[in-house]
Amino acid sequence: MDNPPQNQRILSGMRPTGRLHLGHLHGVLKNWQRLQQGNDCFFFVADWHALTTSYEDPAGIPEATWEMLLDWLAVGIDPERATLFVQSAIKGHAELHLLLAMITPLPWLERVPTFKEQQEQLGDRNLATYGFLGYPLLQSADILIYKADGVPVGEDQLSHLDVTRQLARRFNWLYGREPDHGERVAESLGRMAKKAASRFKGLRSAWQEEGDEAALAEGKALLAEQASLGPEDRERLLGELEGRGIEILPEPEPLLTPESRFPGLDGRKMSKSYGNTVSLREDPEQVRERIRTMPTDPARVRRSDPGTPEKCPVWDFHRIYSDEATRAWAYEGCTTAGIGCVDCKGPVIESVLAEQAPIRERAAELEQNPARVRELVAEGNRRAAEVAEETLTEVRGAMGLGSPEAGGG
Repeated sequence: MDNPPQNQRILSGMRPTGRLHLGHLHGVLKNWQRLQQGNDCFFFVADWHALTTSYEDPAGIPEATWEMLLDWLAVGIDPERATLFVQSAIKGHAELHLLLAMITPLPWLERVPTFKEQQEQLGDRNLATYGFLGYPLLQSADILIYKADGVPVGEDQLSHLDVTRQLARRFNWLYGREPDHGERVAESLGRMAKKAASRFKGLRSAWQEEGDEAALAEGKALLAEQASLGPEDRERLLGELEGRGIEILPEPEPLLTPESRFPGLDGRKMSKSYGNTVSLREDPEQVRERIRTMPTDPARVRRSDPGTPEKCPVWDFHRIYSDEATRAWAYEGCTTAGIGCVDCKGPVIESVLAEQAPIRERAAELEQNPARVRELVAEGNRRAAEVAEETLTEVRGAMGLGSPEAGGG
């Protein structure tokens, strides 16, 4: 995202995994730093989402939440510019999730690619739960309750955002139509041949209930062929096909981010599950030791053997942390055996430590004042709750549910 948007409401969240590492910094947090300049940003700890795969052992979630919030603040996520909050503190997420569940066709959730992929990847866990199936639905509630204009996502998350957009469209179609909408649609359909009208209804159901994009395209083509329809009829039926109504819940746009494959110490993607990470607040001596003992090009058995930088995990770090002159020095030294692997790692170690130093310093200050951190998060929770309640008031009204205080008893 080279040119971040301006004057938009942005929503993004992270599952609480405890202390963050360099991959989080370069893959997510630096992007958040850019987005908080000139946008209304909402960044949240997705602790309920952590339960979708870790429901059997949730005890570590509160501590992991605290550690992650400390890292956010330490790297410069600014509570004066962005709203930082904890998902479970905003009960409106659960209410909107429930209301959206009432209108969500099951096939929409079952066809999300990550549903079956994660079931296979996490085969050691029992994921035959609604919470796991409904993960994209809770994610949709997170986004729609703040009426986000944009959501930073990688390509692997686009399918989840598509569900969110479809849900917003479906909600608006169900609850944002005029009282006589059905009669007007029936009149317009009456101007079509019976066979074409019947086909239209089938295509509408296939798109709205199953997400069949081919049915949507065929439906649009069918309407274009109907010479008996006037412009107003055609527009009305197009809205009926697509599921458009008065916009109550806006459809968020994806803000595509570059693939966040930050290299780990072993050449694979940096991940806690691989044990190849460097934490943002890791002790400097431990950082030196971990990078100093990184594996290198296996062809360099002896100091005098030339190497191939592209086959060496250390070269991936040079690409991120070193300037052009240092990269040229490292490349030539490796390919000619002019420098040893320990020499090559030296500039990387110093650059990583330089990046970490202000983060460790700010984190140490925050750890000395936990009450201040709790106050900042509490203020973020209050701000998020106010915005969420505004949306829920509109949603309840559109659905005819009234306020939560209404009714007898």
